[in-house]
Amino acid sequence: MIKACIFDLDGVLVDTAQYHFLAWSRLAKELGIEFTAADNERLKGVSRMRSLEIILELGGVSLSETEKADLADKKNKWFVEYLGQMVPGEIFPGVKSLLERLREMGIKVAVASSSKNAETVLGLLHIQDAFDTVVDGTMVTNAKPDPEIFLLAARKLEVDPAECVVFEDAAAGVEAALAAGMKCIGVGSPTQLGHANRVIAKAGEFKTTELKEL
Repeated sequence: MIKACIFDLDGVLVDTAQYHFLAWSRLAKELGIEFTAADNERLKGVSRMRSLEIILELGGVSLSETEKADLADKKNKWFVEYLGQMVPGEIFPGVKSLLERLREMGIKVAVASSSKNAETVLGLLHIQDAFDTVVDGTMVTNAKPDPEIFLLAARKLEVDPAECVVFEDAAAGVEAALAAGMKCIGVGSPTQLGHANRVIAKAGEFKTTELKEL
């Protein structure tokens, strides 16, 4: 029996990819590195530092850990500035209704995102009160596909991992959810998320009656 639903943030509840792309593109340009939309796809579901390393690899640039930390902070500052443009209407269709139905059913709800700006995004969308707990990149040591972030969310919700279902749009996130012993709904492409228990196009399309089928 499913007692909790855990949602990734970017690509599941809202699309912040455009803001990440603007910030990473700005940083790449400053470093003299060509960075395309196709390159940006490689950063999906990846931590900020690993994303930076991928960009540096694209340009064949080698930097010290201190320099990389400074660049990651600079990118995040720009990202937060761009996020200021976000409005509540950017939440994906059907998501708010889904969250409301889950709460009405007594299902616990959490966000588990590798983003360190999850709380900021939820606040801009005016949906922070829709969740029982939020776990973000500041609270974990290991990034997906390590299951740490989902296991922490389950502990905070006081629910057994086997009683949780995760909504994820990245292959690494699906792998992490399954490694945590949870069910997983892939949100996006069946080709990329085929290991999930089920794949849907958009999170807002999920019917709460389908929880019994997992």
